[in-house]
Amino acid sequence: MIQAMELDQLTAFITVAECGTFSRAAMRLGTSQPLLSRKVKTLEEELGSDLFHRTGRGVVLSEAGKVFEQYARGIVETAQEATRAVRELGAAPVGHVCIGMPSSIAIVLAVELVEEFRLAYPGVALKVMEGFSGHVMEWLAAGRLDVAVLYDAASLHGNTLRTDPLLCDELFLVGPPGDPARLGHGPVPVKRLAEIPMVLPSRPHGVRLLVDEAMARAGAGEPHLQMEIDALHSSVALVRGGQGYTVLSYAGVRDLVLDKRLRIWRLVEPTITRSLVIATGTQRPSTRPARALTRMFKEKLEAKMREGVWTPPAELLGGGNATRAGQREA
Repeated sequence: MIQAMELDQLTAFITVAECGTFSRAAMRLGTSQPLLSRKVKTLEEELGSDLFHRTGRGVVLSEAGKVFEQYARGIVETAQEATRAVRELGAAPVGHVCIGMPSSIAIVLAVELVEEFRLAYPGVALKVMEGFSGHVMEWLAAGRLDVAVLYDAASLHGNTLRTDPLLCDELFLVGPPGDPARLGHGPVPVKRLAEIPMVLPSRPHGVRLLVDEAMARAGAGEPHLQMEIDALHSSVALVRGGQGYTVLSYAGVRDLVLDKRLRIWRLVEPTITRSLVIATGTQRPSTRPARALTRMFKEKLEAKMREGVWTPPAELLGGGNATRAGQREA
């Protein structure tokens, strides 16, 4: 019966098919020709069909053999993959993994993540790709990433992605320390962005869409654009130089704010928030390196949240509390 087949019988059959003779197959497998012949003969008896035609120069697959070969190879390869997977459970991950993240997150986490991951998993080659959330989404969809950290959007909700919520991130108005627009202290209504010179990314990047949506809700038209720049570092440099104001997460500019090289104001009426998620593609198999990296990223993010990296102190906001910033997603 076919249930009685053993993997070594299937391996013997495949090797004979590849070599074309029992003698060469026996040499490759390191066994004797009579033993190999018996294994194939037993297999043929179990199947009730000849798998080979014997010729003067060796053997060739019969019609039944050609059909059976496809299934035999699949069974042997599956068994080999299963063996490797189980053996890997007791060993450190090896291979390579690529993670993509927005620049605002990379500023906070990328260096520490790379350093600690390389120390914990020296056998894994780690690649980090940084860009706006829209870019990261495109890279994930194109199969260039194993893991993506990005801000939630309608395009994420489908059958091709697995997403895990991380935190709720509040966006703040960020400006030069001299406050040329004379905003003063305390929260700033979103409708004021129609008057303040703004440095923002272009559509369809996430921050710009959120700002436009908030202004529409406030009935304030469009932001007063001084310039559009799709590069976080350049935007921050221009704001520091007094060229305008921008809208960002506190975590991305925390050090500059604490050093008084930038100022922040809480936006209200409405506040602007977004959800940070970690995503993987359902069409790409999850690997041990990817799972290890995902786990470490979550641990480091939670540690930063406990440190208050996502929540500005009340005194920096002129008494306005950032109650939503950096909250853990349910």
